[in-house]
Amino acid sequence: MRYKKTVTLSILLATVVMLSAFMPTQQQERKATNLKVLPKNISHEELDKIMDGWKVALGVKCNFCHAAKKDDPKRLDFASDEKPEKEIARNMVRMTAKINSKYFHVKDKKDGKAMLAVSCITCHNGKEHPEAN
Repeated sequence: MRYKKTVTLSILLATVVMLSAFMPTQQQERKATNLKVLPKNISHEELDKIMDGWKVALGVKCNFCHAAKKDDPKRLDFASDEKPEKEIARNMVRMTAKINSKYFHVKDKKDGKAMLAVSCITCHNGKEHPEAN
């Protein structure tokens, strides 16, 4: 009886040890590359949040600015500068930052952080290209 308990416990322990070898290890946070306007130390979450905002403001998907990978066209190469829309987006970010720093010094009353007075949606309104008035 005692022998059965020892064998069962040993098998159970060996199974746990073996399965733990196949458990995923804690992944390192993915770091974006080729950032020219956004902070180089931006977190993946914050980068996704910004990109999602731009997608909504322009009514587009990621492939509007990001090119497909050469070796896997179903996936995007986020670091690539192949598409001219990506450089246009960078220039637009620089432009809105310049406008906001020069003309708008609005602070949120709750936390004191600067609020953007002009952003992508100001002109784009959910369209790829702003409409001329």
